[in-house]
Amino acid sequence: MTVAQPLTQPLDPQLITVDGAYQVWTRKVGHGPITLLLLHGGPGCTHEYFECFEQWLSPEEYTFYYYDQLGSFYSDQPDDASLWTVERFREEVEQVRAGLGLEQFYLFGNSWGGMLGIEYALKYQSHLKGLIVSNMTASIADYVGYINELRGRMPAEDVATMQRFEASSDLEDPEYQALLTQLYNQHICRLIPWPEPVQRMFGHLAAPVYNTMQGPNEFVVTGNFKDWNRWADLHEIRVPTLLSVGRHDSMRPADIEAMGRLIPHSRVSICENGSHLSMWDDPETYFTALKGFLADVEQGQAIAAAGAR
Repeated sequence: MTVAQPLTQPLDPQLITVDGAYQVWTRKVGHGPITLLLLHGGPGCTHEYFECFEQWLSPEEYTFYYYDQLGSFYSDQPDDASLWTVERFREEVEQVRAGLGLEQFYLFGNSWGGMLGIEYALKYQSHLKGLIVSNMTASIADYVGYINELRGRMPAEDVATMQRFEASSDLEDPEYQALLTQLYNQHICRLIPWPEPVQRMFGHLAAPVYNTMQGPNEFVVTGNFKDWNRWADLHEIRVPTLLSVGRHDSMRPADIEAMGRLIPHSRVSICENGSHLSMWDDPETYFTALKGFLADVEQGQAIAAAGAR
């Protein structure tokens, strides 16, 4: 895939000190009464692929905060692999919340950010008005099982070729990368070519963070979060929650619906034309559901359990 050249750092950031030693980049967009803090995916991606939010969320109605997690392109990038853990990132989110002075706000997380949002809510939900878990299931084992199921739909010779390169750890071979790109174009973002902000984000991916926690790529998960599993704890999330997934996602839609039956005050939205970045390849469905959820919570309407769509 073609990767866009890095742009200069966006204007007017607010840097938040975390762990008493590092600075992470945030930027406020809008001035409306409904406030969201956005957690990007990866781990090690950037806020850049969220730029489409500016097209869909009116600045008069919404305030949202971009935030690049520690190690990501616009934030400090310490050379210390011990920092790249789920627990430390959860505590980082709490420090960012406090640094921005947020209370009774909506925490939004996509992919790894959704996983991080679940972790944050399980410990700090008293600060939240609502939670949005976008394109993330409740365990890495379920994720790995499903992405291998998706890959299994490819021609048998292509699957065997990918497995051969993975067994030899030769993941940069052009033949392997071409097959990986095919899968990404089906299940990560279905717009071809990928939108420029998505390309730019991947061009800025922080490999040390991603490789430590996830592994070499979306289909080879060997990092330190590979055993993460929160199915047994979902019932403890009591704040209104929106669970969003794409029909062509790298996450199993049925898993997201099951999460909706376990989180007491939750709603499930399925983007029928969407994949892992449904905010780009099915934006009408994605943002209609997001804005409807936010409006209902603001108006005090009950958010139904049982995975109602």
